[in-house]
Amino acid sequence: MVRFMRQDANGPQSGSSTRRELPVVGAVAERADAARNRARILAAAEQLFDAHGVDAVTMDDVVAAAGVGKGTLFRRFRDKGGLAAALLDRYESELQERLLSGPPPLGPGAAPAERLGAFVWAYLRYVDERIDLVQMSQSSAPGARLRTGAHALWRRHLVVLLTAAGVEGAELRADLLLAGLAAEQVRYWLRDEGRDRDRLAQELTTLALAS
Repeated sequence: MVRFMRQDANGPQSGSSTRRELPVVGAVAERADAARNRARILAAAEQLFDAHGVDAVTMDDVVAAAGVGKGTLFRRFRDKGGLAAALLDRYESELQERLLSGPPPLGPGAAPAERLGAFVWAYLRYVDERIDLVQMSQSSAPGARLRTGAHALWRRHLVVLLTAAGVEGAELRADLLLAGLAAEQVRYWLRDEGRDRDRLAQELTTLALAS
């Protein structure tokens, strides 16, 4: 699961909690069983998506491949968009870790404008390489892309960097930049128009920083 982070002009910082909770008697086996079912579902979905494409796979296909009940699947993942989002979670978590503690320019230590460019390049690559899964997760319901914790995290990161870079309207620029990095738009630019990915990342960064 992607973690939220607090940020300042020098870079993001992760929060921590010291709260401890006592275990619930009788609940450990159920949690372990639920975790196993979740892992089986995600493994089956990933294999099916890779083999047949996201659009061709049905929830019934996932149920059969995972060997779980349909109710088990739908309790954990409402639709294919939920499955796609869960499969993408680890990639988003890896990107966040690189923002938090990786080397510059993506991680802390570089100038804000340089970090912005590194993020745009890294995020564009992430979307391009998993375009079907990302588009499914972003379009499963109206506004799905805007309601995820990951989107809020990326937006906050961009606002901090744009503000530190001294540009006006940082929040609007962050929203416009993320709209340009949405899977549907990326697919159009890279697949339909045949734009070069690295050049597109540079152009988007330049526009975001323009005075």
